[in-house]
Amino acid sequence: MAEKKEDLENYLKVHYIHRSNWLRAVVLGANDGILSTASIAIGVAAASNLREPIILATLAGLVAGALSMAAGEYVSVSSQTDIENADIEREKQELTEMPELELQRLAKIYENRGLKKETALMVAKELTEHDALGAHVRDELGINEISQAKPIQAAFASGAAFTIGGLLPFLVTLFHPLKNMEYSLYGFAIFFLIMLGAIAAKTGGSSILKAVLRITFWGTVAMGLTALVGYLFNVNIAS
Repeated sequence: MAEKKEDLENYLKVHYIHRSNWLRAVVLGANDGILSTASIAIGVAAASNLREPIILATLAGLVAGALSMAAGEYVSVSSQTDIENADIEREKQELTEMPELELQRLAKIYENRGLKKETALMVAKELTEHDALGAHVRDELGINEISQAKPIQAAFASGAAFTIGGLLPFLVTLFHPLKNMEYSLYGFAIFFLIMLGAIAAKTGGSSILKAVLRITFWGTVAMGLTALVGYLFNVNIAS
């Protein structure tokens, strides 16, 4: 038992797929937090020469964005969970009503993966005797502990990550000099996005350069377009 646990821990140290669910939610939330909040701040800063409207708009965007991100993630992942549970219930019923056909389906799956027909049938029988539903859920439906949807985890990760990401540009609006603030916000936001991309890539074991270039390019596009809107609809609130 201890050896199996040690083998699992060693596997998790080498492979990163087990982090995919929460890492996706965290990266999406933090990226959206930085980008959305900075874009709002840049847009308002480009249209105003007062600090108060910038702070108010940025704070409102931060709060609304965090709640929206958490709620949206929970709803979408819950929908996935509902589909998974419905498929599992359907599979239970099929195993009860037509066990022989389900056995042949399972054997066919293993055969398509490269096993000989006799070997595939033998494996299917042994796995069915051990845990029929588990075998079908894993190999026929493609649901396992790594891929299985977790709504609460995803919602909390996304909402918290958005809040942390959004606080970074919000702090810039509080303390940075007002002159040319939109350019400073852009510079800080790009720096924050680069750090996020590097950390996410390192955590997931992927290319840091590719992640940084991707996140920087799309961040620049989003903030640039928002700044353009601010300049086009420039309203001098001080006048």
